[in-house]
Amino acid sequence: MKQNSLKNAYIALGLLMGIILIGVTGYILIEDFTFTEAFFMTIITIATVGFREIHPLSTTGMYFTAFLIIFSFGIFAYAVTTFTRYVVDGAIGHYYKNKRVRNKIQQLKDHVIICGYGRNGQQAVQELLSHNTKIVVIERDDNAMERLLEQPGLLYINADATRDDTLEMCRIDKAKALISALPVDADNLFVVLTAREMNPSLKIISRASDDHSDTKLKRAGATNIIMPDRIGGQRMAKLVTQPDVVEFIEFIMLQSSENVALEEVECRNLNSFFEGKSIRELDIRNESGANIIGLKRSDNSYVINPLPEVLLTSSDKLFALGTKTQLGRLRKILIEGEDH
Repeated sequence: MKQNSLKNAYIALGLLMGIILIGVTGYILIEDFTFTEAFFMTIITIATVGFREIHPLSTTGMYFTAFLIIFSFGIFAYAVTTFTRYVVDGAIGHYYKNKRVRNKIQQLKDHVIICGYGRNGQQAVQELLSHNTKIVVIERDDNAMERLLEQPGLLYINADATRDDTLEMCRIDKAKALISALPVDADNLFVVLTAREMNPSLKIISRASDDHSDTKLKRAGATNIIMPDRIGGQRMAKLVTQPDVVEFIEFIMLQSSENVALEEVECRNLNSFFEGKSIRELDIRNESGANIIGLKRSDNSYVINPLPEVLLTSSDKLFALGTKTQLGRLRKILIEGEDH
């Protein structure tokens, strides 16, 4: 929309300048006007303001003026209409839209900030939206902004993500996470350093391209580092050796299937009845239908496919596989102690 309006504005400007050039040239050659006189005569003619001629016109000059009015009337009207539409729908409309968006951003809390709307940024946006997560996207590239604006209701800041004031506009102090998906590792490093300083408790996930950037980003304060090239290479190799395993995991984790999902289940609000109890005692499979396939301890260690004898605490995080209904039932049982 913005590109079409700009293109039409350029066309209108070109036509208007063309008719002015014809008028000025004609009056200079036919009536021997000076450039200033010819320009003024052309403007009052195509604008049809009704001023008197600068000098009495010859017969040829009268015919030229008549044809100039006929051909320029439509062009002048088109130019005025196009410029007005561009200003109202473009500049003014864009100003008020940005103002509304920024007012909404000022009310956000526990949201996710995404820096960069390239391939990785777009995928992150789609995944977070599928989980009804509040997000703000920072993007400065005009082409990427065109794609971003096609997403209705998406909150955005058209600015440089490496600037402190940009992150402040996104209420980084109230955000729960930041994803830095900028194409240049140096920019991601700068964003991570700034974000960590502005919000020490923020979860920061950064993209990295160079093999040596992950260490620097980790030192700068990134919680997790994602290297798309490395992951892509590993996935391609796995598709050769274990294709069905890769497709199965991808189906569960990336396809957002309505039939089954793999989700995290926090135990921080664990009912006192379950504190220190084993997975066998919870009888989760029979009670909820969901399966616990792993858990994360408070020391960040993982237990894959935990045995029934494993004891649970409120500091644990479970990884459960099941339908949305089964997972909801599991959460209710763990928090409310239902059916126990």
